[in-house]
This record gives sequence, structure tokens and C-alpha cells, in this order.
Amino acid sequence: MATTTVKEINGLHVVEGDLSASPLWNPDIAPTTLAQRSWNVWHIAALWVGMAVCITTYTLAADLIHGGMSVWQAIGTIALGNTIVLIPMILNAHAGTKYGIPFPVFARASFGVYGANIPAMLRALVACGWFGIQTWIGGWAIYQLLRAVWPNLPAGNPNAAWPGLLPFACFIFFWLINVYFIWKGTESIKWMETLAAPFLIVTGLILLAWAYFKAGGWGPMLSQGDQFKTPGDFWKAFWPGLTAMIGYWATLSLNIPDFTRYAKSQRDQVLGQALGLPTTMTLFAFIGAAVTSATMVIYGEPIWDPVVLMGKVGGLLVVILAMVALSVATLSTNIAANVVSPVNDISNLAPRHISFKAGGYITAVIGIIMMPWRLYSDPTGYIFTWLIGYSALLGPIGGVLICDYFFVRRAKLNVTELYQPHGKYTYNGGFNPLAIFALIMGIAPNIPGFLGTINVVNKETVGPFLMNLYNYAWFVGFFISFFTYGGFMTVLRKIRSVAEA
Repeated sequence: MATTTVKEINGLHVVEGDLSASPLWNPDIAPTTLAQRSWNVWHIAALWVGMAVCITTYTLAADLIHGGMSVWQAIGTIALGNTIVLIPMILNAHAGTKYGIPFPVFARASFGVYGANIPAMLRALVACGWFGIQTWIGGWAIYQLLRAVWPNLPAGNPNAAWPGLLPFACFIFFWLINVYFIWKGTESIKWMETLAAPFLIVTGLILLAWAYFKAGGWGPMLSQGDQFKTPGDFWKAFWPGLTAMIGYWATLSLNIPDFTRYAKSQRDQVLGQALGLPTTMTLFAFIGAAVTSATMVIYGEPIWDPVVLMGKVGGLLVVILAMVALSVATLSTNIAANVVSPVNDISNLAPRHISFKAGGYITAVIGIIMMPWRLYSDPTGYIFTWLIGYSALLGPIGGVLICDYFFVRRAKLNVTELYQPHGKYTYNGGFNPLAIFALIMGIAPNIPGFLGTINVVNKETVGPFLMNLYNYAWFVGFFISFFTYGGFMTVLRKIRSVAEA
């Protein structure tokens, strides 16, 4: 490998030299240059607005209300969950900004240069599922637009194994739009998110204003009380709800370095995320809760799906504008949240052979194969199966990453060594067994509760303790892996210091 040096410029570490001879390098996962680090606080904030404003965010509060919470309890749970997840988000983002590296390269420091593929592919699997779901939602919105123009078109059945030819064609059309942005690359994502953010916020506020005047004010809209008989019933719903809210962005809390490696400074990434994430999530979830409550007054039934609601509003122009807004919201979320991560993760498997575009095309194809219309057909499993389920995987990864970077290495990495197959981060054949064991230890306690939740194992067989523990899946996994890994690495350092004495 050619000689390289690392310069520190205003807290940013910039690699000077050529790393291209390494089998662990390609242009898409290479450290960013100083010129590439052009995202300021508003670009980061706009990124979060574009990702947070989408149909699934809109439905979060509705799902919590369906579980028995009042409007304000649901909004408070969402606000708290997003404030909590902001902490690991900012912490993991630090390495991306400081060293200009994406998530799978960052994971090489703790898991080993080849072991990093384990957390990367776990993250990629979740992202592929989300990519398919969001693409289906966007395609379904387009189909509802066509039905507004031509009412005689069949309603379609998203719950069926085959949704129908026209709905599937709309899905493929929206899929091709996503593929276009994959082809254009990461700079197109920055451009799209910056333009989409103000448009999406204004659209959401217009929808809220419509519900306010149609329902007759805040009173009828926000009058829904909780359905709990005792305070204990509330806490039984609160903790899994909070875990699900954290799980919603547990994905991005891992791969946020994929974006912050383009940030101008740590201040830009911290302030941009603080301004963009919890505020937008809370605002748009409030819009979803308030509008859903208003539909009880307006239509006599709660309509949690904004695509269905827009079809009922009436007026061709209104429906067209609404469906365009829903499509833009879904696209901006999908490209940023569900393409960049699996692209980098898949590319990390074989950097010399899989580029950003190739990884993106693989993600897009998997998104079709997973039949996302089936994944999205059961909203009752959205929080307690999907969100909590994958938070049980991702929480332990976050525990290992944060412990390693801040407490073991004191935020000090050797960037060039991260790209060397036989360097500082090789460990045992490229795998760090301590990180992998800590990851397994964090996941294991949540497996029985997951199996009981999806009815593979009888809940009585699992037992109340483990079933209840699963409600805290992200917290349990994060802290077990954090302290397991930290303890192992502390003992290892002491053994090495004694051996070297």
C-alpha cells in the first residue's frame, strides 16, 4: 500500500495518500476528502426532516392510541423516545464526522476488518425490509391518485399475495424512481432532501389546518382519552411503546456515520440532528394523531392511513396534490434511510467488486422479492413485532460500537489501518471474538420474548419475566453488550500490560 498520512484540520482527520491498493477500499466507502465535507447544520437538519416526514411516522401515534393511549400520552411517548435515540445517534455520528468514514468501516475498529460484516449485514437486512415497505407505500399512493382520476379502477387488495396488476405496476414505477436516485449517487440525496424538507412541513401543516376547521377546533380533535383502567395498564403499554419509538430510528443510530462523514464539523452534525430529529418526529406524529382523531368526528371512524384519508377528502386537485406530497415524503425517506445504509453495508462485503450503485441495485431487487405489500398488510404487528423485533438486534450493535469508540479507544482511530487486511484491527483472522460474543450476549435474552410474540413458542412456556423483558429489548441489548464488551476489553488490556511488563 502506498504511503499515506493523516492531517487534522479543525478537528477533522483527512487522509492524504492513496489507499486504493487495499482490498478493503473502494471509492464509495473511502474516507471523505475535505472538499467532500460540505454538509452544514441545515443540510443535516433537512436530511432528518426528509426522513422523518413519511407515512409510517404519521401512523406511529395512531398505533399507540390504538393500544389504549390518549393523544397526549402517545405524543409524549414519541417525543421521549426520539430524544433518547438522539443520544446514540450523535455519539455514533462523531466518528463519521471526525474521520470521514461510513458505518461498516467504523464497525471494523470493534468487530474486526471482516467481522464488521456481521453488524453491517444485520443492519442491511432491516434496511431492505424498510426499502420494500416504503416503496410499496409510495406506489400505493400513486395508485390511489389514478383511482381519483378514474374512479372505475378496481380498489386493489394490498393484503393479498398478489395485489393486482395496476397496483403492482405503480409499485414498479415508484421503484424505478428510487433506482434513479441510486444511479445519481449521494450528492443527489443531499439536493433532494434540502428541497423536499420545507415542502413536506408545509403540506403537513395544511393537512392539520384542514382537520382543525373540518372537525370544529382542537377540542373535538384532541378529546380522545386513554383506555386504561389502572396506572399499571398504562405502564404496560408505555414501555413497549417507548422501546418501539427508539427502535424506529435504531437503524439510523448505527449507520448515521454514512451521512455525517460529509459534515463540515461536529457542531454541524450535533446541532443539525438535534434540530431535525426529535422536533420533526414529534410534530408529524402530532399531526397524524390529531388528524386521525378528527376523522372520528368528520367520518365517524378513525382513518389512520393518510393514503385512504386523501382519497376521501374529495376534489381532484386536492387529491392530486396530496398524493404528490405523500410520494415525495416516501421517496425522501426511502432514499436516505433505506438505500445509503444497505448500499455501503453490501459494498463492504467485497469492496473491490461491489460499488455504491451495484449495492443499491441489489437492495432494490431484494425490496421486490420480499413482497412488501404483505409486510405492510398487518398494522397490528407494526410496533410489537417489526419495530421491537429488530431493535433487539440493533441495540446490542450500538452498545459495542459506542463502548469501543468512546471508552476503549477514547475516540481515537487510525484511519488508514481500518483499510488494511493485516493491520491493527485484524484481531483473529479479521474477526474480534470479544465483540461478537458481546453482540450474542445482548441479543440472546430477547430471543424467547420475540418467539413468544410471533407465536412460534407458547407465551406461557416462555414465562412472564422473559416476555416482559422483551418489551425493553433495545435497552436490554444495548446495556448488556456495552458492559460485556467493556469488561472483556478492560481485562484484555490488563493481561497485555502485564505480559509486556
